[in-house]
Amino acid sequence: MVPEGATRAHHRTSVAPALARIVFADMAHAKHKVTVPRPIGEVYDFLADGLNDPKWRPDVIEVHLESGAASTVGAVYAQTMKGPGGRPIKGDYRITLADVPNRLDFQVIAGPARPIGSFELVKLSSTSTEVSFTLDLVPKGLMKLMGSMIAKQVESEAAAIQRVPEAMAS
Repeated sequence: MVPEGATRAHHRTSVAPALARIVFADMAHAKHKVTVPRPIGEVYDFLADGLNDPKWRPDVIEVHLESGAASTVGAVYAQTMKGPGGRPIKGDYRITLADVPNRLDFQVIAGPARPIGSFELVKLSSTSTEVSFTLDLVPKGLMKLMGSMIAKQVESEAAAIQRVPEAMAS
């Protein structure tokens, strides 16, 4: 699939089960899906509470609510993540959309990378929810020279959604 306005020469496509990744010269994109054996409301609440991030995102060292009301539009979570070489980096983010219990969007506002992300939730049954996690990053400055490394990091972050069922079970 070639996005509107792009030509085949501008991107590579790699497709695997439950995964689609497109790397553009000016953008990294990753999307992963997982089925969580929990009601949609519980899954949404778990994902919307940034304090749960270390439970399913292995690169998150620490996170706390910096400002705003937890899990609502405008809430800012300050987080420290493992960066290159294990050095700590900032990865603060703001919730930009909270469509309970169907969608949650955020924008990273501090740190070397500033991706936007989205969780889309679909009720499969009263006890099962499908979650799609999408991340998009437009590299700026010197980051443009590290395209494949950036794409791998975006891919790794999106793939972490596979850890949510286990994190919610514990």
